[in-house]
Amino acid sequence: MNTIVWGVAGSLAAGMMTGVGAVPVLFGRSISRLWNDRLLGFAAGVMLAASFFSLLIPGIEAAETRYGSAAIAALIAAGGVVLGAAAVAGLNKALPHEHFVEGLEGADPGALARIWLFVFAITIHNFPEGMAVGIGFGGGDITNGLSLATGIGLQNAPEGLAVAVALRGQGYSKLRAFGIAVLTGLIEPVGGLIGVAAVSVSEPILPWGLAFAAGAMIYVISHEIIPETHRHGHQNAATTGLTIGLVLMMFLDVSLG
Repeated sequence: MNTIVWGVAGSLAAGMMTGVGAVPVLFGRSISRLWNDRLLGFAAGVMLAASFFSLLIPGIEAAETRYGSAAIAALIAAGGVVLGAAAVAGLNKALPHEHFVEGLEGADPGALARIWLFVFAITIHNFPEGMAVGIGFGGGDITNGLSLATGIGLQNAPEGLAVAVALRGQGYSKLRAFGIAVLTGLIEPVGGLIGVAAVSVSEPILPWGLAFAAGAMIYVISHEIIPETHRHGHQNAATTGLTIGLVLMMFLDVSLG
């Protein structure tokens, strides 16, 4: 039960950083397109490092300890990554949602209000992050869970600001843009609960769960974040941000671990 509490609390704290990042919008603060892409690049770097150092590597180690074979461990990691990426791709296709630049994706939204299409898009992004934090705690390694929660929380702050600023650009009020940014972060403890509960109930699921979460986050990085940061000619700044985020998350994982 303590592990489940840790998983939910950690993913909730990480998710709430989305709201913290959106606070400047309440005071009329905005950011340039350049800084937006730089910060999103930072978020991608954090997620990329977390996928490998906090999820895939521990998952491979857990599988090798359990089965006594590096080859089996590698196969489990590969299978989990593919399943995680496929699951998010399926959600991306099934759920109607709208990106700020690309427009509509997924199923026909019908009469669904446009604001909910934005919320669905961000939800598809945030759910795997919460699940990753929950699975990190679910393995019983609180330090690994804390490292993940810290890293995901750090990258959620610039994402929250980017979401709120984008909503302001679509004509939403300061308070409404802030409120939506906060709400999108609240999906993370839901993912955290599912992740931590699954690996806590069945220990053999842990290697699969860690690799699954890594695959889900890698899909989001490649399909959503990096393309967004390269659309406006700021790829150099975005790559710098990605490098800083990756190095920072790697440092956190190694030093906390």
